Amino acid sequence: MWFWWFLLVCNLLVPVTMIVSGRMMWKHCPKEINGMLGYRTKRSMTNLDTWRYAHDYCGRLWWKLGWAMALVSAAVQIPFFGGGEEALSAVAGVICTVQCVILIGSIFPVERALKREFFEDGRRRQG
Repeated sequence: MWFWWFLLVCNLLVPVTMIVSGRMMWKHCPKEINGMLGYRTKRSMTNLDTWRYAHDYCGRLWWKLGWAMALVSAAVQIPFFGGGEEALSAVAGVICTVQCVILIGSIFPVERALKREFFEDGRRRQG
């Protein structure tokens, strides 16, 4: 039973990190463009406008995805309470893999939104 609780906590690490980081990016964007902290891609670091937009968009996305992943991860693991460690380990591995794919995949909608909202040089598109 302790193993089930341990894996539940482990499976909630990525979603909780996305919830907290998303809220911070959304509400408290780094004031200056930097190479150490924040959503750092070539397109997002073009100027302060793209930097703020990327943090707002990605923060909101991570906030929503984090809550959804936390609920789904817990719901998927609940039926395995009291089950064997091998089955539970396999389920936890699948959950972790899916979470990582979603986390990395979240880059694509943010970059698409930046491309839709800004020209390559960082100027906003009109209309």
